[in-house]
Amino acid sequence: MGVVNVTPDSFSDGGLWFEPEAAVAHGEELLEQGADILDVGGESTRPGAERPSQEEELRRVLPVVRALTSAGARVSIDTMRAEVALRALEAGASLVNDVSGGLADPGMPGALAGTDVPFVVMHWRGHSADMQSRAVYDDVVADVCRELRGQVDTLVEQGLRREQLLLDPGLGFAKTAQHNWSLLRHLDALQGLGLPVLVGASRKGFLGRLTPLPDGRPRPAADRDAATVATSVVAAQAGVWGVRVHNVRDTVDALRAVAAVEDAP
Repeated sequence: MGVVNVTPDSFSDGGLWFEPEAAVAHGEELLEQGADILDVGGESTRPGAERPSQEEELRRVLPVVRALTSAGARVSIDTMRAEVALRALEAGASLVNDVSGGLADPGMPGALAGTDVPFVVMHWRGHSADMQSRAVYDDVVADVCRELRGQVDTLVEQGLRREQLLLDPGLGFAKTAQHNWSLLRHLDALQGLGLPVLVGASRKGFLGRLTPLPDGRPRPAADRDAATVATSVVAAQAGVWGVRVHNVRDTVDALRAVAAVEDAP
């Protein structure tokens, strides 16, 4: 899953693809590099980020969704708003990636109930402005699995089918670096919930702190791709459904190498 951020303030590449033409060109480039799905989002969810209005989010994403689906891409809409999800689906998107797992907008479950649209349910404890204050767990793996299981049950009660749901542990969302590493170490526990798993570690802060600059500052987001590729390999070897990344080419190369080793006699 290749990331297409149509935002001015995303932590990794905010502003680079903000104009629709630039975002579409970037998405087409990611397709050429081997992306299976393009995840188009118009709201930054970096720690501390403020939310755009619904109208602004729609203005950002709809032209990009239309253009990329017209070009033959499978598009996921990355949104927490039911209206944005519905409008994007009308424009050609075929998957909804909601980082709140249906919690931010009470209308989201009803909007997708009775459809076949795949819905990514991410582990979430609150909006970006204050989510890190909620990074408190007794056992992060057990707690995340329990909370995701509960949200799945709630969504099924609200009319979605288990078969259309995918899970995301929410790395970096109300998580410390150690929480993220523990979740990556125990992806089998998430797999044990019986639903496909999407992992989104790409360029996140905990990777930058793993290999800091000489002065101790975290490595810049654009310099975290090697660590990202390593987490993608770990996720692939755990059997996850997909990885959400900014650098598609290097990820695809690494996963092909792993597959070649696994397929060798």
